[in-house]
Amino acid sequence: MPRGLFITLEGLDGSGKTTQCRRLASWLASRFPGDEPVLTRQPGGTELGDRLRALLLDSRESAIAPMAEMALMFADRAQSIAAIIEPALVEGKIVLCDRFTDSTEAYQGGGRGIGSEVVLALHRLLCDNLQPDLTLLLLPSLETSLERARRRNQRAVEIQGQDENRFEKEQDAFYRRVWEKYREIAAREPHRVALIEGDLSIDAVFEKIVEAVATLLNAHIAV
Repeated sequence: MPRGLFITLEGLDGSGKTTQCRRLASWLASRFPGDEPVLTRQPGGTELGDRLRALLLDSRESAIAPMAEMALMFADRAQSIAAIIEPALVEGKIVLCDRFTDSTEAYQGGGRGIGSEVVLALHRLLCDNLQPDLTLLLLPSLETSLERARRRNQRAVEIQGQDENRFEKEQDAFYRRVWEKYREIAAREPHRVALIEGDLSIDAVFEKIVEAVATLLNAHIAV
């Protein structure tokens, strides 16, 4: 059985990646009836990951050291690879993951100032250097992303009582570093990363996503 495809979606909170991830899952399910893609997220997606997510994103957990934060992200990721991603790929499935190691490089490597080298070294060590076949990087303007994220999370607190605002409490300078690190990653790995920039409509972004994914699928089928 041919190995499956691993597709990740990346971007700042408020970039629309979670919405687009769900739309892409529906599009793939309609294209391959009876063989729906595996949809997961990081942090989260496993029993351990969901517990780590609650810890990492709760705004009351303000004293997590940057290195500890990064270590927890990789603990979540290693578990997700072992329990969800790798088994699905072996079965020939398409895996869609909302965030992967690019997020750690951007948020902890860039935002926290840890740097890319240690993040990539840990990825090689703890994740067996698993690389996505395609990364869809949604990068609206920094101002638009922050406005959307903070508005969305405030609604979540009011409606669901769910507080995942720890990162959104960071200053704009933190997010500028994250945004710039994402651009650096895209420039470094253009064959893997499909960069979708600008304050586009949801439908316009999805059109670009479908174009990139269709190209990947056609190449995969040809092989």
